[in-house]
Amino acid sequence: MIIETFQFGPIATTSVLFACPKTLRAAVVDVPFESASFLDKRLEELNLQLEFILLTHSHWDHIGEASVLKKRRKEAKLLVHEEDAGNLIQPGSDGLPCPIPMEGVVPDGYLTDGQELALGTLRIKVIHTPGHTPGGVCFFLEKEGILISGDTLFQGAIGNLRFKTGRPHLMPGSLKKILSLPHETRVIPGHGDETKIGNELHKE
Repeated sequence: MIIETFQFGPIATTSVLFACPKTLRAAVVDVPFESASFLDKRLEELNLQLEFILLTHSHWDHIGEASVLKKRRKEAKLLVHEEDAGNLIQPGSDGLPCPIPMEGVVPDGYLTDGQELALGTLRIKVIHTPGHTPGGVCFFLEKEGILISGDTLFQGAIGNLRFKTGRPHLMPGSLKKILSLPHETRVIPGHGDETKIGNELHKE
């Protein structure tokens, strides 16, 4: 598996680029400000075909240049959970102030809980994890032992539940889902350092 992680934008938001080494079909998870040009160039350097632009949720720092990357890679399917789609289409409609203007974009489809996306030989399982936002999701690559957790789970912390988008009553159920994964699962969060599921079990 090809996988690279980067931090972009004013609050160091993580973007993940990964691909099937056999078919060179790729996905990008989250497109922060200042990331689209770099990601586009990196795809060219690795000779990868971008098939999916996947969003863990629609807070401004995670979707800042989703529209830009979509324009550059029109063939890629831009996917988000339906409950977070409104803020992707009309940034700022979630009631959170955005320090940088951005262009909205209509997704190509919606992510659903339990959905499995095929990317060459890779299989990406969608886990709906509302709490930080209503439509927050994590992406689980079971065979590779990787969870891309967005702002649901961090090293030593969970996503902020005090925003207008917060659904505190739903977070315990979301954490239960992902903390039941194998302890050695590598967790790539939306901000900060990586961790493992086994290190975060006390969050449940």
